[in-house]
Amino acid sequence: MQDAQPLYDLAPLARMVLLGAVIALGPLAWVWLRNRGTSRVRRLQALTVLTLFLTFDLVLFGAFTRLTDSGLGCPDWPGCYGNASPLGAHAEISAAQQAMPTGPVTHGKAWVEMIHRYLASGVGMLIIVLTVGAWWQRSRAARHQGPPPALSPWWPTATLVWVCLQGAFGALTVTMKLFPAIVTLHLIGGLVLLALLCVQAVRETHAARCVLPVALGRGLRGLLVATTVLLAVQIVLGGWVSTNYAVLACTTFPTCQGSWWPDMAFGQGFEIWRPLGLLQDGSHITFAGLTAIHYAHRLAAYAVLLALGLLAWRLHRAALLPAQARWIAGLALMQFATGLSNVVLDWPLVAAVLHTGGAAALVVVLTWALAASRAVGAARPLAAAAGAPTTAPTGATRISA
Repeated sequence: MQDAQPLYDLAPLARMVLLGAVIALGPLAWVWLRNRGTSRVRRLQALTVLTLFLTFDLVLFGAFTRLTDSGLGCPDWPGCYGNASPLGAHAEISAAQQAMPTGPVTHGKAWVEMIHRYLASGVGMLIIVLTVGAWWQRSRAARHQGPPPALSPWWPTATLVWVCLQGAFGALTVTMKLFPAIVTLHLIGGLVLLALLCVQAVRETHAARCVLPVALGRGLRGLLVATTVLLAVQIVLGGWVSTNYAVLACTTFPTCQGSWWPDMAFGQGFEIWRPLGLLQDGSHITFAGLTAIHYAHRLAAYAVLLALGLLAWRLHRAALLPAQARWIAGLALMQFATGLSNVVLDWPLVAAVLHTGGAAALVVVLTWALAASRAVGAARPLAAAAGAPTTAPTGATRISA
């Protein structure tokens, strides 16, 4: 029955969109009630921060969905057997579960998958509101010949385009049966979405409080940029480990399979465009290929941990961006602990979800540090022209909704 189900069934699309709008009403109402009597600019900034928080939660739940093997809990998209919820697909799910009791389709996995889609639709609606609000704010400023908004409305517009691409990759994740390259791109896309929202939250908060970016020496700013690039590479490698289920290719640390350089087949492991568990010629990927995937991620982790530690120490020593420095140090330690737990404790679910969450948090913190700072000698932002202080503070501005 699962094989006969069309991969795309748009019948429940309107109900899914309506449900996303209903879910978005909660955060919108919370922002409005909490910020009554404040300016529209302040409400838009608070909504951006809240959307960033909810997107982080969505990334965590996406990791939970993947790690519980619930990604195919509903074999079609956007609904579940052509229904807007698993309740309407009870008979089809029961038949699939009876045929294969452990999945991929079970009642529990179907609910996990659909809740992930519901949350994604709610976040999408919030980003639509942010985009409309930003353009309306710019239009209102132009009509009244007031100062332009601190942030270009093209930022939320680009974020909206990106979240639509994320939806497309989410659909392909299901219809291409967990194709590793697609699932990895879907994970990367979620983290890019976090970075886009973080930049907007930081800049809007700085503009609302008339705070200039912190001035960093070119060497320190360069280290921040380089560490961010290294982290991005490591996240891609980590996503490739997870989507190929290569975590348990090495179950010891610091060696792997009792060797500092185990048998590895990098050509197989990094053959990108292939089905899950197979190579392009249809043969199964070997254990040596999975080992290569795992060990490449482990080797890169040493460089990333070193860079994160050095960056946190340099920021602390310079008494700059202290909040970000503390977060970087703490998250680096958490990533080491959860990564080690995944290897030696047989990939426990809590550690695996936290490992993804730590990577997402590092993306947010490093983006926060980049958006809240500038290299010495760089041009000052528009906030300075609006009467902001001419000297940058050493501390980090707290972002709140």
